[in-house]
Amino acid sequence: MATATAPVPHTGIAGLVRGLVRRRAVGKLLLLAVVAAVLVPIVHARWASGAWPDALTVDLSGPLGSASEWIIDNRDSHPVFLYFFGHIANAVTLSVRAVYLALLAVGWAGVTAAAGLVAWRVAGLRLALSTAVAFLVCGLLGMWVPTMQTLALMVVAVVASVVLGALLGLAAGLSDRTYRALRPVLDTMQVLPAFAYLLPVVLVFGIGVPAAVLATVVYAAPPMARLTALGLRGADEGVMEAVDSLGATARQRLLTARLPLARKELLLGLNQTIMMALSMAVIASVIGAGGLGDRVYQALASVDVGAALAAGIPIVLLAVVLDRTTGAAGARLGASEPDQGALRGGRGWAAAAALTVVVALAGRFADRLEWPDAWTVTIAEPVNNAVDWMTDHLYTGVPFVGGTADWAGHFTTWVLDPVRGGLQWLPWWSVLLIVAALAWLIGTWRTALTAVLAMAAIGVLGVWKPSLDTLSQVLAAVAVTLVLGVATGVAAARSARVDRMLRPVLDVFQTMPQFVYLIPVVALFGVGRAPAVAAAVVYALPAVVRITAQGLRQVDPGALESARSLGATSGQQLRQVQLPLARSALLLAVNQGVVLVLAVVIIGGLVGGGALGYDVVFGLAQGDLATGLVAGAAIVCLGLMLDRVTQPAERHAKKGA
Repeated sequence: MATATAPVPHTGIAGLVRGLVRRRAVGKLLLLAVVAAVLVPIVHARWASGAWPDALTVDLSGPLGSASEWIIDNRDSHPVFLYFFGHIANAVTLSVRAVYLALLAVGWAGVTAAAGLVAWRVAGLRLALSTAVAFLVCGLLGMWVPTMQTLALMVVAVVASVVLGALLGLAAGLSDRTYRALRPVLDTMQVLPAFAYLLPVVLVFGIGVPAAVLATVVYAAPPMARLTALGLRGADEGVMEAVDSLGATARQRLLTARLPLARKELLLGLNQTIMMALSMAVIASVIGAGGLGDRVYQALASVDVGAALAAGIPIVLLAVVLDRTTGAAGARLGASEPDQGALRGGRGWAAAAALTVVVALAGRFADRLEWPDAWTVTIAEPVNNAVDWMTDHLYTGVPFVGGTADWAGHFTTWVLDPVRGGLQWLPWWSVLLIVAALAWLIGTWRTALTAVLAMAAIGVLGVWKPSLDTLSQVLAAVAVTLVLGVATGVAAARSARVDRMLRPVLDVFQTMPQFVYLIPVVALFGVGRAPAVAAAVVYALPAVVRITAQGLRQVDPGALESARSLGATSGQQLRQVQLPLARSALLLAVNQGVVLVLAVVIIGGLVGGGALGYDVVFGLAQGDLATGLVAGAAIVCLGLMLDRVTQPAERHAKKGA
């Protein structure tokens, strides 16, 4: 597209410099350069360049080890554990056991009927049939009992998460002071990888179901709290004024106006809490949660892809069914005229409950409560045979393109190793300067300070090199994710057919728990850092694609029409209009991609990813909580730093408002 360019007046070098300084980004960099020119020589003279100096490191292994030993020695005798944590652990254990025994007492037919009928009342016949088929597939794969164990743990965790999150959201929604106090906590918890939640609860409650449930609650409650507060604070002012004019009390305003107006956000919070609880319940198998996650964990530990897939399929089915059911309920309640018959028909619900009881009693009288062994299909052996065939034919030696093992090796040699080597070669102070520059350019000085302090804390903890190793994997995975995600998002935004084709795939991928992504990459690439990166890319890709496509679609049509009227080609419209105007959405895509990639790269420690993820897994497996806690704290700092470095300035402004 030919455009006329106005002549630039020759103001000389001084005028050019003044023009550059007026630019906000250049001004920030110049100020940072001045600060660096003063501080770097002092730092270099005091502590030599290179890796983080030992003089600035605090060894916490001793105090943490002593604290861990004290907790273990006093867990059965100290009043705090006996009369507080002990009661919590017992209540959690009894609740999970009660739900599990209830599910077994209802039997496979009763549970399947109940799930299908609930889906029917909420979302219609089609989803009801899909739900029933999903539960039947769990039984056919021989995973009925582990599925019930996971479901029991989830029921307790979701109920506790919803209650805790709703109470916190209620307080934040009705009180500005509480909202300001909770907001940074919820912001931080939202960016932390799931693994970071495991070690603190294990330290207090030990390995087992209570620790798994409580870690799940802590991980899954924030979205319920955030969306509850959002719904209450966003209530229509006109409606609230009308209620006030009628003389309603504060309690009446809450029950008759605020909560009904926030029903869509409440249902969305429930949906997000359920999905995060399932994801965490699967990951919590590392600390003794049992169920499907434990089957996947044990299978991955022995590189038994067939057994891992047999347990992974029910996890995916549960995730899809729960997401669709709660999503349909939220969509109907959020509509202007909810379907009264589907959600509030008392007779329909009574009929569904009666039919469930009839099916459960029929199964009990027929002595068919347990899933029949004759109806079980074993897929582990054929899957492992397929993996063996892939190992022999696809891992190496494929003409022209090489094999998957070759790709993984080349990616490690040409990408991961150079990036890690480059990061570890940089002087530690230069890493802090880069972090400060990036965070300040995209955010504010407060976010830059937070990012620098978080990165410095990693060095103080004494895990500078493994943290840079993890960071190198994150950067490589984010680069691949952005290239694929932005390209796919552009295609989806510009073609309705591509969007329709991608939508069901992205829906399924976004509902799958993080743990499940490790199964196919181990089958394709074996173990190592490259498979961990591949799993992270696949996990983060759907979010980047969706955000990119949505941002491009929301570009002002008038701007596109103006570009077309000037003769701009399709490519010029994309480069010169859509991408610049969608900058905030693209920055948000980068932020979400980084956060999601970090979550799976850490879990990649289970399949040879090494670095901080390995330290956490080692600490959990060997009982070396000092090593695990230090690595967990470094993960928290790394996640906080990456979030601040990639968080758009618009979001900071909204948080500060």
